[in-house]
Amino acid sequence: MPITPEHVGREYPPAPPYIVSHAKIAEFADAVGDDNPAYRGETPIAPPTFAAVIAAQAWGALFGDPELGLALNRTMHADQAFTFHRPLRPGDAVEARLSIQKVRNRGNLDIVTILVDLIVDGDSVCEARSTLMHTSEDADA
Repeated sequence: MPITPEHVGREYPPAPPYIVSHAKIAEFADAVGDDNPAYRGETPIAPPTFAAVIAAQAWGALFGDPELGLALNRTMHADQAFTFHRPLRPGDAVEARLSIQKVRNRGNLDIVTILVDLIVDGDSVCEARSTLMHTSEDADA
């Protein structure tokens, strides 16, 4: 059965906690070419898009759900937005909890909006919302 609007509201267990570290923040800032001093030193914060690294770990549950019929190799990441309540910092043990927010089916194209809530010590620190465009297996033929 393919993903349908009836799957809206489905929630998945959190991915294993991701421990934010000084090194990971610096590596990410280097990888994206951002030399902002806020990402360095004794009390750095993570660049905003660092949240995508953690949110993507929760995607495994979505793509591993056999009922949905989603395949990563037929998926394009169309949009990403973040809502922050505070920056990510070294020492944060972040749980990423994914839920399906919206599903639209157009022919062999599924447009799926997901929300990954990033939680530290029981509090939401960031919501990462993504829109994914997925083609059905029939489209490969």
